[in-house]
Formats: sequence, C-alpha cells, structure tokens
Amino acid sequence: MIEEAMPAARGVSDRTPADRATPRTVAVWDLPLRLWHWALAACVLAAWFTPTVYDRLHRIVGYAVLVLLAFRLAWGFWGSRYSRFRMIRVRLRAAPGYLWNLRRGITGRYIGLNPAGTVMLVALLVSLAVSTITGAMSVTVTFFGVWWVEDTHHYSSDAVIVLVVLHVLGVPLMGILQRENLIRAMLTGRKHIRNRP
Repeated sequence: MIEEAMPAARGVSDRTPADRATPRTVAVWDLPLRLWHWALAACVLAAWFTPTVYDRLHRIVGYAVLVLLAFRLAWGFWGSRYSRFRMIRVRLRAAPGYLWNLRRGITGRYIGLNPAGTVMLVALLVSLAVSTITGAMSVTVTFFGVWWVEDTHHYSSDAVIVLVVLHVLGVPLMGILQRENLIRAMLTGRKHIRNRP
C-alpha cells in the first residue's frame, strides 16, 4: 500500500487529542486539473448526444477534446505533484492486487489516484485519443467513408461511454468504502488526510 500523505513530524506531538481528531486536508487536485476534468466531462457528454444531429457542434467538441488531451499530456509532466504521470507504472502494476482486495472492501489509502483510478485514467485517455483522432480523420478527404476509420471511431466512442459510466459509478462507491467525499475533492481540490498521534 502506498501512503502519500505528508510524513508525520518527528518527536512527541504537542497537539491535544482534540486537535488530532480534527480532520486535516491537503491540496491534491490543482485548479487547472479540475477545470480540465469538468471541461472534458462536458465535452464527452456533448459529443455523445450530437453526432448526425448537430454535426458541426460534434466536430467542434471533438477538436476541443483533442486540445484537452494535449493539455493533460503536458500537465502529466509539468503539472503539480498529483497531476504528474510519475506513479503510473507503479500503480498499474499494483492494480490487479488492488482490484482483488476490493472484493473484501480493502481499499488502502491513497492521497492521489489509487491503482483502480490509474487504470481508469489510462483507459479513458487512450480511448478518447483513438476516438477523437479517428473522428478527425473521418472528415478529411483521404479518410472520409473509409470503413475501418468509421468503425474504430464508433467502437472507441462506445468504449469511452462505458468507461465514463464505470467511472461515475465507481467514484461514489470508493467514496463510501473510504469514507470520503471524492466528488467534493474534485470540486475543491482538497482531500482529507488521516491524522497520526
């Protein structure tokens, strides 16, 4: 289990028991990441309801998703601590054991993304990249009407929606298991950390 909370101070604590019981918070999701998250959610929702009905809006939203993906890629290297991709490989390797332990309600404690969240992040970013790139290709002269481009766009877009539904269901479930409001954390950028005696 990986604990990313701030290290406990050395020596004897001068805080009273009441102070120790007071929940503390730590800044986790910075403002650019939170704005990216909600803008992406709005764009994906708009894209899902606009194909063949509002094609122009669908294309605009698709290009907006491409810009948002480019931003997230850059922010994964130059953003704040919990925005960076530095722990992705470690978390992906830990994901099978983490998901297995979830059957018994064992979640561990992660300040940033837990291994299940990391898998979801990677799956969504890859699916969105495939969906938007093939969508952009399908309106070019070269690839317009090409079956494999259209099929790939269609299936990857469906995959995005399936992942979004799993994400929307998984966040409150993890919030219940961890006794933390994860939706509020993505709005405020702050998460509770466990106080230590």
